[in-house]
Amino acid sequence: MLTLFTVHGFFDLSIDAVGDIDVDFHHTIEDVGLVLGDAFDSALGDRKGIKRFGHAVTPMDDALASVAVDLSKRPFLVYNVPARATSEVHAFSSLTKEFLRAFSNRCGMNLHVNVLYGDNEHHINESIFKAAGRALGQAASFDDRIKDVRSSKGVL
Repeated sequence: MLTLFTVHGFFDLSIDAVGDIDVDFHHTIEDVGLVLGDAFDSALGDRKGIKRFGHAVTPMDDALASVAVDLSKRPFLVYNVPARATSEVHAFSSLTKEFLRAFSNRCGMNLHVNVLYGDNEHHINESIFKAAGRALGQAASFDDRIKDVRSSKGVL
């Protein structure tokens, strides 16, 4: 899923993670979200000149996800994804929320994830990660018209 995120967001990413996956994947996935959030926060620096906002609606077969991002340094996650029957995929889907929460908290990102519809959980997750990559790529991009931080108050 992170490959989809990076390809569609135009990010370069290499991750080497080791964790207690013999117990479960929760801590490792959450830790990757935390470290990735720290890396993005560091890469964004003072956030001067970036667009700050991004939004993408992305289909994957039967699923459609909408993701909106504000790189405001005010972390918050809204995660409206329909619950599905319990399965291994469902367990992965619940980890998606934990990953995104950790990532948004450490990145300082207001992140809204809304799945409009979808039956296949794998496709739902693919549409989420593609849309998140596209939205974050847009928000993190520079615009020559923005001379400082994009805020009416002059600070984030």
